Amino acid sequence: MLTVIFVMAAEIMIFVPSVARFREDFLLSRLERAQIASLALLANETLDMDLEDELLANAGVYNVVLRRNEIRQLVLSSPIPQQIYATYDLRDASGFQLMRDAMSTLFDPEDRVIRVIGDPVKEAGLLIEVTLNTEPLRMAMIDYGYRILLLSAVISLFTAALLFLAVRELLVRPIKRVVGAMTSYQEAPEDARRIIQPTAKVAELSEAEYALRSMQTELTAALRQKERLAQLGEAVAKISHDLRNILTTAQLFSDRLEMSEDPAVMRSAPKLMNSIQRAVNLCESTLAFGKAEEPAPRLTGVRVSELVEEVIAAERIGVGDFDLSFSVEVPATMVVRADPEQMHRVLSNLVRNACQAIIATGKPGEISVSGREDEAEWVFHVSDTGPGLPLKAREHLFQPFQGGTRKGGFGLGLAIAAELVRGHGGRLMLDQSDEGGTDFSIHLPKGFSTISPDVGRGQDAAAA
Repeated sequence: MLTVIFVMAAEIMIFVPSVARFREDFLLSRLERAQIASLALLANETLDMDLEDELLANAGVYNVVLRRNEIRQLVLSSPIPQQIYATYDLRDASGFQLMRDAMSTLFDPEDRVIRVIGDPVKEAGLLIEVTLNTEPLRMAMIDYGYRILLLSAVISLFTAALLFLAVRELLVRPIKRVVGAMTSYQEAPEDARRIIQPTAKVAELSEAEYALRSMQTELTAALRQKERLAQLGEAVAKISHDLRNILTTAQLFSDRLEMSEDPAVMRSAPKLMNSIQRAVNLCESTLAFGKAEEPAPRLTGVRVSELVEEVIAAERIGVGDFDLSFSVEVPATMVVRADPEQMHRVLSNLVRNACQAIIATGKPGEISVSGREDEAEWVFHVSDTGPGLPLKAREHLFQPFQGGTRKGGFGLGLAIAAELVRGHGGRLMLDQSDEGGTDFSIHLPKGFSTISPDVGRGQDAAAA
């Protein structure tokens, strides 16, 4: 329908020039006939009146005037039924004049007598002038207009049919195919077989299909990972439940160690008790949470130097006789506003990763933990002299199951650490990772809280 409308609109735009050209050709044909009739009379001056009337009737004019050799001569003549209405000179008429005169003739229903002036054919004289009725001209123009209208309708319908078939083949069918692929994918987004395969020939549709395939591929992968995470979460919850029971039993036995008089046992017992208590708390948090995010931190005043020493002491036991040294450059008086258990997990994950990276090389190394503060934030650096992170780990850093830094690792340590730091309103950043080693930084905002340097780990900042 739109194609028919547009084609008809285009035909209307060319209708006026076409009708004007038809009117001009009609009048020129009358001039040509009149000239032939006048030349027949000039060749034989003895023509009778009946033959002269027949020549005028065949020419479709009332009289013919020729100008030859600077002489204006009435060659053929007959009675004119009314006064001449207008004179039209076709010799120097502009396109606008021709269109204006054509429209005035077409929309004037009254039969009038007009004079037409033009150049003789084959330059047979200087000028030819005829008088004729407008009714035959008007009827011929109306008939020509109807024929143009009919031809335009046929062309528009034919064009519309071709355009419809082309649009249906090039656009409608591919779009229906895309819609069908989206509907099919919606029914089972985990099924990779339902991902669309681009086949469109139109560039824009092809781009849309490739974009849809990319989105479906990413969504399918995300759904699969989500399903794996859900299964893993369920498994972790079951393991945490049983592990909590085991740790509770171990905690009961470790309580008796406090009554031992062995100096070595007396020194190790508090650390063992703290480690078991953290494990129990972690299991309880996992069971209570049961989702893919950490609970909100319980902010207290934490003396970081004590926390770092505790983490490093635990890692020294795991390192054993390997040539690995630790250095701590955290002010003893630095107290931060944080959750002590979550900060212990953050530092433990970072230090343990550094230990594993250095041990994997088989070469001696050093791990350094430093801290500083300014008016806006506390900043801690955990750096090592290991081989640096692999490219894949740097590309998917802090993403679970994708940012593993060693063979057999799952990439959970950094992801957990980053999430815990974000829970404090801070950020965990990778500042350096190359052959010279790796450096992570923890940024914790101070906000509007002020913590006294005398606050010990575990004390509430509000109470301070």
